[in-house]
Amino acid sequence: MKGLVYILTNKNNSVLYTGVTSDLKDRIKQHKLKKHPDSFSAKYNLNKLVYFEEFDTIGEAIKKEKAIKGGSRKRKMDLINSTNPGWRDLSEFL
Repeated sequence: MKGLVYILTNKNNSVLYTGVTSDLKDRIKQHKLKKHPDSFSAKYNLNKLVYFEEFDTIGEAIKKEKAIKGGSRKRKMDLINSTNPGWRDLSEFL
């Protein structure tokens, strides 16, 4: 099963959330609709997809997610800027 790692932010790009999924389109829809209203992403209105990367397996995606989460905010920002310097919402392209 393929896996994807993704980073969400809010409209001010002030909070970052890193997650992993096997169905990015559905997962982003859940975030935008606040399917889990008590979640971190709902609390901070994280509904703008600014980065994602696809892997052959969910295990590889989880490994990358852990690496991203273990890094500094600057490293996360550099990762986003390397593929999406304007921090556009990429969910419209899914």
